Amino acid sequence: MNTSERLVHAAHAHLRVVLRFVPRAGDMPCLAFPCNAAGDVEMDHLSEQQRNDYLFARALRGRDYASPVAELIA
Repeated sequence: MNTSERLVHAAHAHLRVVLRFVPRAGDMPCLAFPCNAAGDVEMDHLSEQQRNDYLFARALRGRDYASPVAELIA
């Protein structure tokens, strides 16, 4: 079973999936946001702080943050 198949299976099993932004340097925090199995974040379900952090991480993707990865959270 490949990674995307595991994520789809996890969504059906009601496990949590997060989209994780890992910083390229040690001085930035790792940021994670709830998402669906495809890695889509529903911004309407985020708090104002989470939404600001998500937009910040997206804007700095490729510069200060690596491309995000959808991960299973047990």
